[in-house]
Amino acid sequence: MAHELEIVNGEAQMAYAGDLPWHGLGTKVSNDLTPQQMMEKAGVDWSVEEVESYIDYDGEKIPTGQKSLVRSTDGKILTNVGKGWHPCQNETAFEFFNEFVLAGDMEMHTAGSLKGGTYVWALAKIKESFDIFGEDRVDSYMLFSNPHQYGKAIDVRFTPIRVVCNNTLTFAIDREAQRAVKVGHRTEFNPDSVKETLGLAHEKFSKYKEMAEFLGSKRFTVESLLNYYNDVFPLSTGEKQEVVTAENLSRPAKQAYDVLETQPGAEYGEGSWWQAFNSVTYMTDHVQGRSADSRLFNQWFGSNQLRKVKAAEKAVEYALAA
Repeated sequence: MAHELEIVNGEAQMAYAGDLPWHGLGTKVSNDLTPQQMMEKAGVDWSVEEVESYIDYDGEKIPTGQKSLVRSTDGKILTNVGKGWHPCQNETAFEFFNEFVLAGDMEMHTAGSLKGGTYVWALAKIKESFDIFGEDRVDSYMLFSNPHQYGKAIDVRFTPIRVVCNNTLTFAIDREAQRAVKVGHRTEFNPDSVKETLGLAHEKFSKYKEMAEFLGSKRFTVESLLNYYNDVFPLSTGEKQEVVTAENLSRPAKQAYDVLETQPGAEYGEGSWWQAFNSVTYMTDHVQGRSADSRLFNQWFGSNQLRKVKAAEKAVEYALAA
C-alpha cells in the first residue's frame, strides 16, 4: 500500500501519543515530551539548506537562478525555489509550542513527515474540551504544518477533533474570527506575530462550542438534508436537479448520506444538523481516499479541509432556516 507518510530505512517518520494511528505506523511516545523531544522521536530533527542549482549544458554548469532546498540528513532535494525564499526550519516550527507546553496549556500529540519530507507537521492537544449531548466530547488541538515545497505556505490552525469518531472538525461560526494563519516564505517566519494574529484564546473554542450546540438544537427534514448534501457535494457536471433525491446525488454525497445513521456517535443529536455535519466529516476523514494516511493529508492540507469548512457553513445556514 502506498503511504503519504514518509518511510525512511523502513521506519515511519512519525511519533504519536495515545492510540495507535493509521496502519500501525509510527513510534509510540508518552504525552509529556517537550516539542524538541517529539521532533526527534518523529524523525524530523533535520534542517534544510539552500544550495545553488545548476544544469549541465554542452559540458558546462550553468546556474538556473534558483536554489534547491536540500535535506541535511540525506542530501535529498525537497523542492526548488527562487530568490527571496525563506525556509522555516523544523526546529522553529516545534519551538512554536514551547511556551504553551511549558505552561501546561498544551501537550504534544503527534508529529511527522508526509510526501517524502515536503510536509512536516506537529499537532498539540490544547487542554480544553466540551461535551455535547452528555457524552459527545470535542477536544481542541493546534496544528502547525511546515511545508518544504514551493508554492505552499506555513499553516497554523485550531483543529477541533470529535473524540467518538476521531473526526477532524472545522470552524464556521463568526467569519471575522481568525482561526488559521498562513505565512508565505517571502518573509521570515515570526512566531510572535502569528500568535498575536491567531489570538490563541479561549474565545475561539467557545465559539465552536456555540456552533455545535446550535447545530444540535436544530432538526433537519429529509428534503433539507438531501439539499444540504447536494450543496456540499454538487454533481461534477454542474447539472442542476429540479428535485434532489437520494438517487440523483453525487457519489460522495451518497456516501455521506449512507453513513448518517451508521457513523460512530450517530446516536448523539440524532436527526439534528450536528449529526448531518458529522456525517460529512466522518465520510471525508474515514471513507474517502485510497488509504488512511492519504485521507489524513487531504483532511488537513487538501480539498477535504476546504470541503469541511463549506459543510460547516452550510449546516449553520440550514439550521438557521430550520
